[in-house]
Amino acid sequence: MSDKRILLIVGGGIAAYKCLDLVRRLRERCFAVRVVMTAGAQEFVTPLSFGAISGDRVFTDLFNLDDEREIGHIRLSRDCELIVVAPATADLMAKMAHGHADDLATAVLLATNKPVLIAPAMNPRMWLNPATKRNAAQLTADGIASIGPNSGEMAERGEAGPGRMAEPLEIAARIEQMLGAAAASPLSAKPDGSVALRDKSLAGRHVLVTAGPTHEPIDPVRYIANRSSGKQGFAIAAAAAKLGARVTLVSGPVGLADPPGVHVVRVEAAAEMLAQCEAALPADVGIFAAAVADWRVAEASEEKIKKGKGSAPTLSLVENPDILKTVARRGAKRPGLVVGFAAETENVLEHARSKRKSKGCDWIIANDVSPETGIMGGDRNTVHVITADGVESWPDMDKQAVAEKLVARIAEHVALGQADV
Repeated sequence: MSDKRILLIVGGGIAAYKCLDLVRRLRERCFAVRVVMTAGAQEFVTPLSFGAISGDRVFTDLFNLDDEREIGHIRLSRDCELIVVAPATADLMAKMAHGHADDLATAVLLATNKPVLIAPAMNPRMWLNPATKRNAAQLTADGIASIGPNSGEMAERGEAGPGRMAEPLEIAARIEQMLGAAAASPLSAKPDGSVALRDKSLAGRHVLVTAGPTHEPIDPVRYIANRSSGKQGFAIAAAAAKLGARVTLVSGPVGLADPPGVHVVRVEAAAEMLAQCEAALPADVGIFAAAVADWRVAEASEEKIKKGKGSAPTLSLVENPDILKTVARRGAKRPGLVVGFAAETENVLEHARSKRKSKGCDWIIANDVSPETGIMGGDRNTVHVITADGVESWPDMDKQAVAEKLVARIAEHVALGQADV
């Protein structure tokens, strides 16, 4: 349990809405949270919302008569262990770098003797502007810690790049690292501000994972397949086992060693994969990372098809069973959390959102597997986590880091007993 107080200064950017979740995450970790809102922040979220979630009064006005009778901005600047600025807009960062104090937020920041953590958020061109770069460098030189920004799609249509505020879980983990707090969370922070697995928070849970391609036979020596390596699914299975879960990994044909502590079932075709998934139920969590072939040959030849007859053979294709959709609609045996993957080459988010609804799963992990990305079969991944609440776009990471971050998110979901996040 922690009795540490965080002062959260909410800046005037669209990402202000994410700070409601940040307050909730901090309260789950037993931090006391007091909120200061800029005038811009109040254009996006109301003080009432922050007050309800924080359980404390929200401060907005430097010249509040009651507060300033007791020099309120000085008291706020000292009565905490850490000040967090999120979103740290380009304007707010500029004011901090140049020592402005023309509202409550900047007055508190100028008067504090406590550590400060900023989570920048702005349009990519604003973040890459030389003035912002200078201000960010000055803040770093002044001892101000920072996390993010991440890369991804912006609120503005067609805009993408660095500028997304770090996700609430990432910020919460960084706060724990800075304060040395021991909270009941499966997340811990690495020196670069990313998250890592920490404890056995999935102990006693059964996690079902699928990985790799499937091989759909044409004849005894040929098959239909795809370029999936299975690396992401295997990394997810290993990460879940590291958190103490009993893991069943149903894998298509791949050249990867079995992850330590994981029960691996090797299959070839989609029908076999579905049968083994159903045999593994019930499970607390189902993570369907396999790139299952959509079609198979209606009648595979029992003998090798020979060429030389003057024309290519005609293959009649039929759809394979939809493993994700089948398990997600399994009734009483449905896992409490079903996570699917959407590998797309165009309109990634649009197709993934549609897939989440049509398949009946809780989360979809979407990525762009166009040849130029090198993701299919490669060692790195750039994913978007799509839930009922929206989209989180994670920065480019190696597949092990993606797995650890995803499983940490799942472990927290399971620990909180949430229906969805």
